[in-house]
Amino acid sequence: MSAAGAFGDVAHLGHVEMFTNKFEESLDFFTRVLGLKLSGQDASSAYLRAWEDYEFHSLKLTRSHTTGVGHVAYRVSSREALGRRISAIEASRYKTIGWVEGDAGHGRAYRFEDPFGHVFELYWDTRKYVAEAGDKPALKNMASRFHAQGACPRRIDHLNLLAEDVGEFRDFMVTCLGSRVTEQIRLDNGRLGGCWFTINNKSYDLACTEEHGRGGGRLHHVTYAADQREDILRAADIFLENGVHIETGPHKHAIQGTFFLYVWEPAGNRIEIANAGARLILAPDWETVTWTENDRKKGQAWGLKTIETFHTHGTPPVTKV
Repeated sequence: MSAAGAFGDVAHLGHVEMFTNKFEESLDFFTRVLGLKLSGQDASSAYLRAWEDYEFHSLKLTRSHTTGVGHVAYRVSSREALGRRISAIEASRYKTIGWVEGDAGHGRAYRFEDPFGHVFELYWDTRKYVAEAGDKPALKNMASRFHAQGACPRRIDHLNLLAEDVGEFRDFMVTCLGSRVTEQIRLDNGRLGGCWFTINNKSYDLACTEEHGRGGGRLHHVTYAADQREDILRAADIFLENGVHIETGPHKHAIQGTFFLYVWEPAGNRIEIANAGARLILAPDWETVTWTENDRKKGQAWGLKTIETFHTHGTPPVTKV
């Protein structure tokens, strides 16, 4: 099956597993400060969701000796689509892990790995969130009520992974997930500095940028979406009052045009809150937008220069030799 024919087999980004070596502090941040709701918890993990995530969880927060990403999960569009994607993955040159039993939020999932150590999984059978009495929305078409706790983002939006060779990662995403590239950075040396991918009509659900820290399988950030810029400005005050490290923003990205705010949760994982769902890619013949190295030197949309830690900080931290 061609990459073009595969588009549509994968429905959406389902959830991200994030490792933390400061579990209680991280859980407090994600619930009380960021405003995610706790759907369930076991001895090793907490299952969290934003108020309009329809599934049981969109973030799996897992106790660990380290930080970073455990796995990235996408839900497919049907059981048949899952079979097609597995066939494409097994026919490719990429590492397969095979079937796992799933977790509290979904059924069996098929796992595989990119060339840089990030673990992905695809699943169909899921557990939809059922709001209990105190969380039932006034409108029947909402997943749960707007609770106004913390920054209170609406849903998970995307994540950004780091890779030594973004071009190689691009080939992986096109082959295994049938993704389209909506925007990219082409460096003066010919390499790709970043790619933004979508598997539906959102402008992107995953980004990959070049690894500058000599690490492997690292996470750059996970993003939750808010409705409007005022929500992000309010979030900045909430983070400030709670002693959260604000890394950069609020400001507007040039690439993808999102209004953003980046912070580090207590264990050091980078979290973004953004109005990231504002742009849709409706054109079936969308042509990838390419930004040059000179374009990027101009800074963000309104001229803010990208700070150094945005290029160097990722999780887990790189061990200095």
